[in-house]
Amino acid sequence: MRSINQIVKFLLSFGPGIFAIGYTIGTGSVTSMIVAGNNFGLQLLWVLFFSCLFSGVLIYVSGAYYLTTGETALSSIKKHLPFGRILAFAIIITVGIGQWNSLIGILGITSNVIFEILVLNFPVLAGHKYELVLLLALLIIGIFYTLLINGSYNLFEKLLALLVSIMGLSFLFTLFFVFPHPTEVIVGLLPSIPDVEGAGILIAAFVGTTMAAATFLSRPLFIQGKGWTISDFKTQKHDAFIAAILIFVISGSIMAVASGSLFGKGVQITHVLDMSRALEPSLGKYAVSIFFVGTLSAGLSSIFPCLMIVPLMLGDYSLGKLDIKSKRFKLITGIASLLALSIPLFGFNPIKGQIFTQVFNAFALPLVVLSFIVLWNRKNVGLPKNKTITNGILIAAFVFSLIITTNGLMDIFDN
Repeated sequence: MRSINQIVKFLLSFGPGIFAIGYTIGTGSVTSMIVAGNNFGLQLLWVLFFSCLFSGVLIYVSGAYYLTTGETALSSIKKHLPFGRILAFAIIITVGIGQWNSLIGILGITSNVIFEILVLNFPVLAGHKYELVLLLALLIIGIFYTLLINGSYNLFEKLLALLVSIMGLSFLFTLFFVFPHPTEVIVGLLPSIPDVEGAGILIAAFVGTTMAAATFLSRPLFIQGKGWTISDFKTQKHDAFIAAILIFVISGSIMAVASGSLFGKGVQITHVLDMSRALEPSLGKYAVSIFFVGTLSAGLSSIFPCLMIVPLMLGDYSLGKLDIKSKRFKLITGIASLLALSIPLFGFNPIKGQIFTQVFNAFALPLVVLSFIVLWNRKNVGLPKNKTITNGILIAAFVFSLIITTNGLMDIFDN
């Protein structure tokens, strides 16, 4: 009993980094990783590695900047950067579109996953897919909206810690049954781009899930909600890099399982239930259950952050504070909740929709990374003096984001 209590205490001890995981690993990330593992094996593992490396540094930089200056991201961009108001507003629009698109895909896949579970147990329901998926979507978004407008930062953090833990354990458990050969991992870490149609879009979706601009923009606000001060500088640093490591481990596990189970077998993933085949060869009848638990947790853990991001950014821009109690917060999260019903309402394919929506998240990334580079190098703000390594990684992240975004755009226009 004591060991269980210790595990629970550890899971609830996560700081604001849990929101970074919530933003990053949702159904979009699960979908992208499984599609990548199915189509290319571990060939795109290097994209995941660099995305997580850059993401970890950006999470650290945004948090360190706030603890040192007391200024949040968008408020500081508006105040200190040339054309700051225009730039901050452009970031709000592009990030908001990307995150709301992600929310639409997340709710679509999550409601479809629950429907597939119901059909497995009650086949008679198969003929009522549209009505049940829409009803499930309404129920899910209704519960989360109610919690959102009545909850607190501590409640959100604890719920996310629980969901992320279930998700991580589910996917890590499956990895033990389909563990990749070390040689495959090493080869996958060597940069190469598959010479096939659509690879650029998939890579852009990868970056959109693992280097989500919303993660870095919201980091100072969640640190503010946590109540951390400059005395928590090292704690903030550890929290940032632990979050990045967990994102890589969990996402890499999903890709490795799909690679070991499906790569080279010609399986096409076009529906929610198709993704469970990634586990079926190794886990048999338990495959669907374990996959669905992980996918559900991934989706549910992302709904909170995606619903919150637009009013959070507006509160940052206008007040420089975490805003989760105002009428504006309730109104905008309500609008986001209604938009989230698009896929269930109009019957779109949630798999295709989720991958496409993740591409939008990559478009705002260069703007956000460049802004943090400028802020990080402001004079006389008390930031760490030795910034050479950090600056090198930030510049590499900016170049990486430009290449990936350009590559994704070219693939979209070519198609």
